[in-house]
Amino acid sequence: MDETKMMDFVGRAVGDVGALLGGAMVVIGDKLGLYRSMAGAGPLTPAELAARTGTAERYVREWLCAQAARGYLTYDGIGDGDGLFSLPAEHATPLTDETSPACVIGAFEIALGSVYATDTIAERFRTGEGYAWGAHDRHVLGGCERFFRPGYLNHLASEWIPALDGVEAKLGAGARIADVGCGHGASTILLAEAYPAAHVVGFDAHDGSIEAARKRAADAGLTDRVHFEVATATTFTGTYDLICFFDCLHDMGDPAGACAHVREHLAPDGTLMIIEPYANDDIADNLTPVGAAYYGFSTLLCTPSSLSQDVGTALGAQAGEARLRGIVTRAGFSSLRRVAETPFNIVLEATP
Repeated sequence: MDETKMMDFVGRAVGDVGALLGGAMVVIGDKLGLYRSMAGAGPLTPAELAARTGTAERYVREWLCAQAARGYLTYDGIGDGDGLFSLPAEHATPLTDETSPACVIGAFEIALGSVYATDTIAERFRTGEGYAWGAHDRHVLGGCERFFRPGYLNHLASEWIPALDGVEAKLGAGARIADVGCGHGASTILLAEAYPAAHVVGFDAHDGSIEAARKRAADAGLTDRVHFEVATATTFTGTYDLICFFDCLHDMGDPAGACAHVREHLAPDGTLMIIEPYANDDIADNLTPVGAAYYGFSTLLCTPSSLSQDVGTALGAQAGEARLRGIVTRAGFSSLRRVAETPFNIVLEATP
């Protein structure tokens, strides 16, 4: 036994305990507007922040200390008082600006929602049964949208679509798009806003998500050319020039069947765009902070979701390009190529 190594591990484990609790602190800070009130405000006392946000000073003081201990806030002690706390500008953007590709606030919300199902998923380890995506806490559905939307907002129309062979011109001329597994419709609406001549249909198997998506489209004034329907990846109808899977193929019970169904509903020169969580093909190359987050999400969300459906392939959130290539080509596509990537996503183009 190497005592030094053991204590190093204990320190890491204690840090993880702090991180687990810190995630809840971040969600509280977001929900109550604490970060937004601190952004650009300079140093504040607990009483000042409580007054700004209509919250109780005693709770705020404890929250501020917890956040300073995690390094999210800076602290300047003043005599025997509570001191002053500040939110650095470099931290404010990731925690408050949901138009920035650096925004991570949604990741905390989906993580918090995921761990609510810990006992349920532990039991699934014993039975091998699945657990449907829609059965999770509401923070999972809302957090998932908030986590991925900044990336879509900053990269979809400016980089990803232009990287596809000939697709941007088609969308500009009025193509038909299907967004399969659309969730609350963030990606669907972004496509419609970027390409006003296109007609976009979002499909999702979860009734509640489709209801939310329809409201989002109405609020955006897009109901004339954005529609949402309840359907799975193997039951949706219509013919499309572009069909998209935004961070959902790995969640499906039958991804091969989904791709084969897409093949049948593509126009002759149509394109399938697959956006998936960033992953390498070798597990060893995924043992990174991003990989750790995705493997955790995969254990609690993605793998149970797939196992709750027919076939239950359970690709997991770290499937990697090679496994995806095998599924896509076996479904009848002639080619698959990586056209773009970010720290959180890979973007793949499949053609018949």
